[in-house]
Amino acid sequence: MRSAHCRWLLTAALLVACGPSVRPSDGAGAESAGAGAEDARPGPGNAEAPPLLEVVAQLDQGPGNLTVQPDGRVVMSLHQFYGHDDRVVTLDDGGKLRPFAGPAGLDSVLGLQADSRGTVWLLDNAMRGGGKRRLVGWNEDTQSVVADIDLSAVTPDDAFVNDLVIDLDHGAAYIADPAGGANAAIVVVDLTSGAARRVLEGHGSVVAEDLDLVIDGNPVRIRQADGSEIRPRIGVNPIAADAANEWLYFGPMHGSAMYRVKTSDLRDPQLSADALGSRVERYSDKPICDGISIDAEGNIYLGDLARNAIGVIRADRSYSVLLADPRLSWVDAFSAGPDGYLYLVVNQLHRTAVLNGGTPASQPPYLVARFKPFAPGTTGR
Repeated sequence: MRSAHCRWLLTAALLVACGPSVRPSDGAGAESAGAGAEDARPGPGNAEAPPLLEVVAQLDQGPGNLTVQPDGRVVMSLHQFYGHDDRVVTLDDGGKLRPFAGPAGLDSVLGLQADSRGTVWLLDNAMRGGGKRRLVGWNEDTQSVVADIDLSAVTPDDAFVNDLVIDLDHGAAYIADPAGGANAAIVVVDLTSGAARRVLEGHGSVVAEDLDLVIDGNPVRIRQADGSEIRPRIGVNPIAADAANEWLYFGPMHGSAMYRVKTSDLRDPQLSADALGSRVERYSDKPICDGISIDAEGNIYLGDLARNAIGVIRADRSYSVLLADPRLSWVDAFSAGPDGYLYLVVNQLHRTAVLNGGTPASQPPYLVARFKPFAPGTTGR
């Protein structure tokens, strides 16, 4: 059984996608932020005043991802880098965090998504105490597990099942796994049978590019046991589907492009790896980003990490910064609410000891915030 220290190092190593997608910390030859999006500014068609950022809650605990249920309840994972006892929590009307899905026996959760029926799908990456990687469906009203899908057979030892999309129209889930770098992939799950397949493994659309993430003048870096530092390269992480569940949009976190592929192609087991890869389309430029969300008009919202900002890829495929604010210190995730707002978390992840060269520098409060997007999104996403 691994010690707590070993588990911590393993978590850090896997999350930054060790192996061919990690560079020494000198950054020689590396680009910064995101090629093609570095000088993005609001264009002629983007002259609207920036939306108002509203703080919903100030937290003492660092959040991971969040989702908003159809009744408006906010559910969040707590990021494993902060070592919280609770894995998933709900935000009550008073801004307090309450444990969520405790009986599900979760080990470590980042990705989660509420569906239109009220089930909250929890992606257990098993990176704290080990065990099997699982996709768990939880019904809070009945306090019961409604689905428990084992992902062990389709995830390698260095897997990091990170974020997901739930597609009830087709009874499927699509999971981002940046894994160890060269073996990054998307996992497609049949929610009815529990069958899962690993697709696009090693494809250029899911593997990280050689880009440094620099925030407030400081490169994100990891201190190794020998005292040297490396700068992470993380593969597929941002992932979202359009309102019709026709297209899946995704890309490497450390990448300069957003891609898309038809969900029907992802679900087609008859397509060869080459055939599926040929159907992936480069959609647009993007900066280094974490979570994304799409509204009903096809606008893609993302956290522009290097700029402490929220950016948007418009339906015409142009990218611009929508809202810049020093409080937006690592926007990790988005979710549309039934009230027409787009909710997000700010967790200062680059200031954790893991990503700040071994020195903890994050300070509460961490934020749950919201703003009005150009059009409503799909609740929970």
